Amino acid sequence: MAVLKFRAYYEDDDAVYRDVVIKHTQSFTELHNAILKAYEFDNKHQATFYRSNDHWQRGREISFERYDKDYKAEPLLMNDTSIGSEIRDTNQKFVYVYDFTKNWTFLVELINVSKDESTKIIYPATSRVEGIGPQQYGTRSLLGKKFVDIEEKYELPQKADGFSEEGEGTATETEENVNENEGVEDNEEV
Repeated sequence: MAVLKFRAYYEDDDAVYRDVVIKHTQSFTELHNAILKAYEFDNKHQATFYRSNDHWQRGREISFERYDKDYKAEPLLMNDTSIGSEIRDTNQKFVYVYDFTKNWTFLVELINVSKDESTKIIYPATSRVEGIGPQQYGTRSLLGKKFVDIEEKYELPQKADGFSEEGEGTATETEENVNENEGVEDNEEV
């Protein structure tokens, strides 16, 4: 049984990608779920794959379900379509679009075919994670969820531009304090 390895690039940054291994007999629904899991997205929105060429042009659509839109050709359904049936080339490409409102787009490319199936892996599986992926809702920092936990634990105040009230004053107040201190120091030396 052939095991296919796909690399799913985040369209806006090709340094961010996830490698997914899947059996050629598994369906596009399983690939869809594997990509969402690899990018830590939920499974609440519409999705579709497009068979693609080397220039990432969208071809035949493989849709999660039949949506209320105009189709050039009747779409294949993910659940009824095995991945192996849509492989036309050794480096077959697909464009994967998730959540038609946000239009999350991933470029999915076949990068390896193996005849050896591992008994230690439950397919499909994520085999490699590269880069910090986009966060489905909101923004993600380098610390991710950990920063929110730190902020809540230590009750960090929300101040503008990161400055606190301590040490704040006008420039003239600061200059007056410096002048007063210089006078005191001069008197002490005498």
